Amino acid sequence: MTVALKREIGAGSKIRTLVVDDSVVIRRLVTHALSEDPEIEVVGSASDGLLALARIPQLNPHVVTLDIEMPNLDGLATLQRIRKQYPSIVVIMFSTLTERGAAVTMEALALGAQDYVTKASNSGSLDRSLESLRSELIPKVKQFFRLAKTNAHPEPVISALPSPARASNTGAGSGVFKQVVVIGVSTGGPNALATLIPALPSDFRLPVLIVQHMPPMFTRLLAERLQAHCQVRVVEAVQGMPIVAGTVLIAPGNFHMRIQRNGPRATVALDQEPPENSCRPAADVLFRSAAAAYGGGVIGVVLTGMGKDGFRGCEALRSQGAYIIAQDEPSSVVWGMPGFVSKGGLANATVDLNAVVPEILGLI
Repeated sequence: MTVALKREIGAGSKIRTLVVDDSVVIRRLVTHALSEDPEIEVVGSASDGLLALARIPQLNPHVVTLDIEMPNLDGLATLQRIRKQYPSIVVIMFSTLTERGAAVTMEALALGAQDYVTKASNSGSLDRSLESLRSELIPKVKQFFRLAKTNAHPEPVISALPSPARASNTGAGSGVFKQVVVIGVSTGGPNALATLIPALPSDFRLPVLIVQHMPPMFTRLLAERLQAHCQVRVVEAVQGMPIVAGTVLIAPGNFHMRIQRNGPRATVALDQEPPENSCRPAADVLFRSAAAAYGGGVIGVVLTGMGKDGFRGCEALRSQGAYIIAQDEPSSVVWGMPGFVSKGGLANATVDLNAVVPEILGLI
């Protein structure tokens, strides 16, 4: 499921949010954190899924934050009912950083949850928990909406390279032998990758490296879920792994992934250097290393996601003559990452998600 374009909230209105969690402490923390933002209004709370479903028609929320483990009706069952009865509501799941939490969250995303936030099993001090909610949850709530303003100023124009980057495939970059595909993706990524990677044919002859913004455990489960439906090999990358044709490598959570070249041989290098764009792994890190290792022999792909990770990396790639594909706005859950690349004049092609693989195949 995708949310096509940002939903506009009328001038003077706020993003109405319903908080659903069986923990009184968590409900209070989430309510307190969200209420600090002037553009968000917590319109109510519920301790389980049945109560949440009863309150939705009364409160008319734009967003529901939904815990997974709850009595009476758990998060997954509640999510399924919300998707059927209220398809326009944005659902953000709360997940634990555990094996089960990761697995259930992956299932929730497949069932139509738009995003998730993680909470530690032992969250520590209330102040730290509150700060985590402010920094993680608030941007994830707001990424799906555009608040109309009475005296709105136009969005700043992003400086563009003097190149024909906004065109559909004009053949630019197709004269250079392509050696690798690198992909950056965030919000909406698991479902986007579930569309894109299974479309690769069994004889696909390039390696594919992916940065999906996810924590540890989540990336391994993502690789396993994709492998079950793909004709190519899909694995979570490990240090020193060879980069070979027909293999899809996903950067492990909390590690940057780079490409190291030693003559014709290329391998994976993982590190825990500081986050970039508040992300680790970061697409910019992978893209820069691809530019250094392969020059113009790279196909860079930027898919749905919040923020602008990948933009600077695409600048490095384009300077080497690489070919850049950005997902278009209607097919993106959030047109942040691909939007910056497309509006910044860095994309050779801006296309629907279903057209990404045909675009790649046309280049090779």
